Amino acid sequence: MVIIFVYMSQKKKAETENMLHEPMAAYRVQNAMPSVFEMLGGSRAFNFSSGFDIINLARKGFPKSVLLSFAKKISLNIQELAGILHISERTLQRYEDDAIIKTEYAEKAVELARLYARGEEVFGSMEKFKIWIKTPSVIFRGEAPITILDTSAGFDMVFKELGRIEHGIFA
Repeated sequence: MVIIFVYMSQKKKAETENMLHEPMAAYRVQNAMPSVFEMLGGSRAFNFSSGFDIINLARKGFPKSVLLSFAKKISLNIQELAGILHISERTLQRYEDDAIIKTEYAEKAVELARLYARGEEVFGSMEKFKIWIKTPSVIFRGEAPITILDTSAGFDMVFKELGRIEHGIFA
């Protein structure tokens, strides 16, 4: 019994070390950044090569028109978007189209863009991911994944589930 336990621990340790040094993991992170930027209306022509570019985008914010265009692209109505961003619909509507949205809302929007870029990567198409994210699931206690995105823990759960789906691990 002890021998099996030691063997499993060594196996687990080796798997963890391989994951930490896996070159594809770094590639996926860098490769996803242009997709996030495109989701928010940018172009691959811009130098968007590190996580700091995402941080700067969230810190600077972007115009309301970009946010609404992004929401339309991912098939969210203004109520769903406002709920995820923790902003009232009315406040969101009061912003002028060219007004820069506040950093806390921009940060949530960037996180949402990251999620949708990842979902598109895992499902192979944006349309398939949009259907999945709005479909109730046993994994999320009968709720659609979109309904738990009003918290950072909800984002984490959805990201983790996408990883499980990608690797063929189903609950």
